[in-house]
Amino acid sequence: MTTIARKKAADLRSAQWFAPDDLRSFGHRSRMMQLGYSEDDFVGKPVIGILNTWSELNSCHSHFPERVAAVKRGVLQAGGLPVELPTLSVDESFTKPTSMLYRNMLAMEAEEMIRSHPLDGVVLMGGCDKTTPGLVMGGITAGVPMIFLPAGPMLRGNYAGQPLGSGSDAWKYWDERRAGNVSDEQWRGVQAGIARSAGVCMTMGTASTMTAITDALGLTLPGASSIPAVDSAHSRMSSACGRRIVDMVWEDLTPERIVTRASVRNAAIVAMATGCSTNAVVHLIAMARRAGVDLTLDDLDDLGRSTPLLANVRPSGKDYLMEDFYFAGGLLALEQQIAERLDTSAITANGKTLGENIEPAVVYNADVIRPLSNPVYHEGSLAVLRGNLCPDGAIIKPASCDPKYYVHEGPALVFDSYPDMKKAIDDENLDVTPDHALVLRNAGPQGGPGMPEWGMLPIPKALIKQGHRDMLRISDARMSGTSYGACVLHVAPESFVGGPLALLKTGDVVRLDLPNRRLDMLVADDELERRRAAWVPPAPRFERGWGWMYTRHVTQADKGCDFDFLERGFGQAAGEPDIF
Repeated sequence: MTTIARKKAADLRSAQWFAPDDLRSFGHRSRMMQLGYSEDDFVGKPVIGILNTWSELNSCHSHFPERVAAVKRGVLQAGGLPVELPTLSVDESFTKPTSMLYRNMLAMEAEEMIRSHPLDGVVLMGGCDKTTPGLVMGGITAGVPMIFLPAGPMLRGNYAGQPLGSGSDAWKYWDERRAGNVSDEQWRGVQAGIARSAGVCMTMGTASTMTAITDALGLTLPGASSIPAVDSAHSRMSSACGRRIVDMVWEDLTPERIVTRASVRNAAIVAMATGCSTNAVVHLIAMARRAGVDLTLDDLDDLGRSTPLLANVRPSGKDYLMEDFYFAGGLLALEQQIAERLDTSAITANGKTLGENIEPAVVYNADVIRPLSNPVYHEGSLAVLRGNLCPDGAIIKPASCDPKYYVHEGPALVFDSYPDMKKAIDDENLDVTPDHALVLRNAGPQGGPGMPEWGMLPIPKALIKQGHRDMLRISDARMSGTSYGACVLHVAPESFVGGPLALLKTGDVVRLDLPNRRLDMLVADDELERRRAAWVPPAPRFERGWGWMYTRHVTQADKGCDFDFLERGFGQAAGEPDIF
């Protein structure tokens, strides 16, 4: 490992607040003393901010108070001063209409909180879906040394002696309940058994996808994303984060040195190999663009075509959950399987290269973490579609849908709102066949608003009772990373702003051609022009406040749904604050 020149105490960022012999710094020092600190506690020592997304409504992060204590212990051991700062929790379960509406708010809050306070480095504590990209986006732009502490997956669920997977089994049992195959008592049993501990969803949903991506980017301690939330190893990892961030400050190991084009490509390859959530697309693109890396849908599709799926973890895999993945060797073991496809020279948060980190990794169960010679699926997790229905792109997860829909043609059944769709699909007399394509529009970044996870449209009850469990579904929404099925998502441009999905009518024939990456409505161009001329833009969703700001500045799904003014290309990030 290359020897790195270490900072001197006078070069610490916090020294701008505490070191000068002037009236303003006198005030800063006196207020620190008001908090009970002596000058020996903070002068000349790295001040480490712990940005904590805990709340009493965020069940995924319910163990964070104990983990904060572990981080503080590590910071103190390494000679720093830990300070905890609460941030927006953005929990997935309770935040409505969708936590995605507030990802950019968390990113802005994290960036400004870091910049405006005397912090030399930060530990970012997140895990529940949008907390990871939100914190990382803000941390990248703020630019101080940072390390991400992932919440970790919860324990596997259990009902009647059978394992339950977060989300995935909720959808499965709900369909069976709608078909009349699950009793009230069984349903309550699943409800009680599907979430048994602190931690994020234990399928390879959005939470585990995004922490794995952040791990692969080099922003966590190596392999930290795989550790179950309630395992004692998670507490030890938290203390290690505290110790390591102090050294990162002295080494000036900033995100600019870690998040590069090479590490972004590594993260995308790893995501494909894990069977990642479709939400990886909007988040990784947004994170990369904050670092000045112009990651595109075409880049992701190219990697998806060439990267096999190796993690046999639900919902893309068939048999296992995240706890099994951890005991099989975790992310480091998976990365070792595809080392020849990665840039192993990429630097990571522990100061070592990716290659050094994965060299000792071992696969303990080759059915959970497959070798390249025996993949779960021959291509990666995601595919990007284009066509006259989605000229700027759409996403599908081939490994988690019935192969008979890879090439499919059928009439559209179009809904303009989720309530309309929900009412219709519960009507057992609905005129629908398995060949129909269910379509939901006005569910994108502006139309949702916030692009809710509505894209796994429920199978109509009439078809459920006939035994059908999949059909083609198309929307400009997202879907949960725990979801599955022949769902085309993120249609761009979205219908709410006049994308072609707004022109589709019930009865129009839609054609999906996955091998050729096409999604088209078989409607003549002159007819589409007539429909476009008659189209009337819907009324704005918001007239004031955050929503008003959001809808005027959010980009479309293919650009990552960041705010246009927050991307690297919009302008230079603000410098250090004036202290007078």
